[in-house]
Formats: sequence, C-alpha cells, structure tokens
Amino acid sequence: MKISFAPPYIDQAVINEVMDTLNSGWITTGPKVAALEQQMKQLTASDAAVCVNSWTSGAILMLKWFGIKEGDEVIIPAYTYCATALSVLHCGATPVIVDVDKDCCISAETVIKAITPKTKAIIAVDIAGWPCDYEQLKAIINKPEIKKLFVAESPKQKILGRILLIADAAHSIGATINELPASKYSDVSIFSFHAVKNVTTAEGGCICINLPACFNPAEEHRYLKLYTLNGQTKDAFTKSNGGGWKYDILFMGLKINMPDICAAIGLGQLRNYDAKLLPMRKRVASIYCDSFKTMDWFIEPPLKDEQRESSYHLFALRIKDISEAQRDQIIESIMSEGIMANVHFTPLPMLTLFKDLGYEISQYPSAYALYANEISLPIYPQLTDEQIDFIITTVISSVNAVLEHYKEPAKVEL
Repeated sequence: MKISFAPPYIDQAVINEVMDTLNSGWITTGPKVAALEQQMKQLTASDAAVCVNSWTSGAILMLKWFGIKEGDEVIIPAYTYCATALSVLHCGATPVIVDVDKDCCISAETVIKAITPKTKAIIAVDIAGWPCDYEQLKAIINKPEIKKLFVAESPKQKILGRILLIADAAHSIGATINELPASKYSDVSIFSFHAVKNVTTAEGGCICINLPACFNPAEEHRYLKLYTLNGQTKDAFTKSNGGGWKYDILFMGLKINMPDICAAIGLGQLRNYDAKLLPMRKRVASIYCDSFKTMDWFIEPPLKDEQRESSYHLFALRIKDISEAQRDQIIESIMSEGIMANVHFTPLPMLTLFKDLGYEISQYPSAYALYANEISLPIYPQLTDEQIDFIITTVISSVNAVLEHYKEPAKVEL
C-alpha cells in the first residue's frame, strides 16, 4: 500500500474556484486575493489580512515594516524550519536562537534571558499546529523593566513602544487559545499556504495583524498591500478597471504579491475548513492517539488542553528512550512498507549555515531531544480507515522491532 505524506486536498469546490478564475481572464492579484484575505480575516478574527507569495516573504515584510535592520536582534526558537531564521538574516539582523520547552514551544525562561536593548522582535513558532503560550510571552514583553530596555528606532517601533510579538503560524491555521483563534494573542500571525499545509494555494502565505489600538488596521493593510507590489500606488487590477495608467512608487517595496490563480485554490478549501477539513484531521489524530496509547513507548503529542487546541497539521509521534539512529531505523522500516513519513524539524544549529555562524546544538538540549525521537506520520482528510489502520499496524510493528533489537534503552547524546 502506498500512502503519501501530505497530498493537497483538491475537490470539486477547489476546481470550480480555479476554473472561475481562468474563465474570468484575470489570474494575477485581484478579486480572488481580496476574497481570500476577507476569509482569513474572518477565520482568524484579525483586524486585517494581507496575502503574500510565501510565509518567508510575509516574515521579511513584517520585519522590514517594523524597521528591523543590521545590528538588531530577533529572538527565535532552535526548533523550527530554517525560514524563521532566514527572514531575520535577510533583513540584516541577528537571529538570537533559544531553546524550547517539552511541548516544542519557545521557552519563556530562555526568552527572558535573551532580551537585550538590541531586541526588536520575538518570533514564536507553533510547531505541528500547537500554539505557543502567547499570553505568557505578551506578559514578558509588557513588563516595565523589559519595555524600559526597548530602544525604538523606527516610526513603527516608536508607536508600539515595545518588542513586537510575531507568531510563526505556518502550521497553525485553525488553532485556538481559550476557544478563540490563536492569532488574537500575538501582534502579527503569519500563515503558510504551501502545498503540504492544512490550507494551500500551492505556494503562498497570509499576514494577519492584531496590533494595539494605536495602529489603524485599514491604514496598515493599505501600506502592506503597497509593500507587496514594489511600493506602487496602483495595482494592475485597478488600472485595468478604469483606474487610469498613472501610478507612483512611494518607497522601496518588495514584489511578493499572491496571484488570483493561487488564491482560488485556497478559497475553495478555506470555505470548508472549519466545518469539514479541520474536523477530519482531528479525527485522524484521535484514532492515532487511541491506538498508540497502549504502547509504553508512546509519547502523546500536545493536541488539546484546558486553554489551547492544535490545528492538527502534523501528528508528531515521539518514542521514549530512543536515539536519533534508532528513530531513523524506524522511519526506514515504515517507509519500506510504502508509508511516507517525515521529521519536523532538524534544529537550526544542526544545519550547516547556522553551524558556520557559530551556533552549537549542545546549547539546545531540549530542541535536540525533541528532534531525535520524532516521526511525523501522515495526517490529512483523504486518509481512509484502511490506510489509517495500515499506518498504525506498521508503526507499532516497526517500533517494536527496533526496540527489541536494541533491548536496552539508548541514551540520547549530543
């Protein structure tokens, strides 16, 4: 049996939206993007939403919007995809990498220790769809002694008057905190619509803002839209609909807009997300947990507690007392049966770029431990009961076979 890891969900609703775009004769940024932004604004209960061509572009945009530059510092977790750090580097700033807690979220304790007068932002990462404790992070950055450290150097920094809190919400569309959209708890949430995400536009992303009342959401939306189109005052859709050809360039923007043909895919999925797609992902996760919980090696991933609930983007299976090498053997066994599996993520300090920049994995024991025993299993709406049962049976037999081979629990070493 061949089981893909994360195929996109393409049904007739998606096809209809795409065909509508193609038949309209307009495929770049236009009405579909506007509609997707409105849908995202509603889903996340945000003040404004701006679609872009990738999560990375959205992060670079928001860091630049805040005036982050060479000499500034942005605190990020070690346990994340490289784009979190690359967005900081592309702005000329320094990623200050800190360790994470056992739930994979950025450690508040390490954040406090990492804050300096150079700190301009924190990017917290919702791994696998599990939202960070943004209330705790907000409390930290609003402490009088922390705000006193903040050195405002750009117009936006002077308005905010403190560290900017960004949620790397690439995995967490639909996640909640206190039964509200998780995006309500950060200043900015940036979502990914990459092909493997819960909602996809093939490639793309969306910035959702919930800034304090000292900012005007409509003005920030307009400014960010201009920024995605090279700082141009009039987009092509406006000009084509009688807006005239004359335009101006107000500032040095970026060219990172999302086209309508991509937005159409996301619209077709997003309209069914809360009622259909998200519950189907939750169902798969529940079956996995119910099936694995009888195994003494099973570490249940964080999916729901009294305050938070995941978006069920990944099912991060973790196995007690195994080494990285044993984990890899288990994955090899699973994949030999036709089941595609993955690992999320290789911690940043283990990657060549960051090793060359001087980061050392030995300084991030929690991130390494979480990585070393993690296996991401397929979790998506199209999985049949037969496929789910096959995955469960294969995983259990593969794990047991490797553990039996080694007998004694292996020590995790950095």
